[in-house]
Amino acid sequence: MKRIVIFASGSGTNAENLIKFFHNRENASVIQVLTNNPHAKVLDRCKKLKISALSFNRTAFTETNDVLDILISKQPDLIVLAGFLWKFPENILEKFPNKVINVHPALLPKFGGKGMYGMHVHEAVVSNKEKETGITIHYVNEHYDEGAIIFQAKCEVKNTDSAQDVAKKIHELEMKHFPEVVNDLLN
Repeated sequence: MKRIVIFASGSGTNAENLIKFFHNRENASVIQVLTNNPHAKVLDRCKKLKISALSFNRTAFTETNDVLDILISKQPDLIVLAGFLWKFPENILEKFPNKVINVHPALLPKFGGKGMYGMHVHEAVVSNKEKETGITIHYVNEHYDEGAIIFQAKCEVKNTDSAQDVAKKIHELEMKHFPEVVNDLLN
């Protein structure tokens, strides 16, 4: 049985989707959710889904080995960033090479980098008059959104679309493709 640990910072819709997708599967399951936000809605989702969830602060993540030690104890086969906003520390990336992935709400390398997340991305896509956008699932390295691309899915951006319209399309792509790509990586 493959073991998945999810990192999230916000509402947790992607985390919940992954937890439900792998619930009662024979090949893998989500064993832990970690968040840098003690008020994140993902904690409530995990409680309802009976999944262990912990919050941590920046010191535990970047200045000590506290989060690394949790990961070592959990022995994950894959670490999945699902709306996690902090840059991942090198000590974790070194301990888990090619085992940390992220979903980004744009077609990288466009609209990536520090500060490019959520509505910031969708607003940039609309203001740049892009004809298409999508999601990118990629490996995480020491730079924001620069790891090797695993998968991309595209959608059309109409000239009448608002940033909220784009966000809805991106969310649909994430819900459809993210669990399948995680499953493929574990197999």
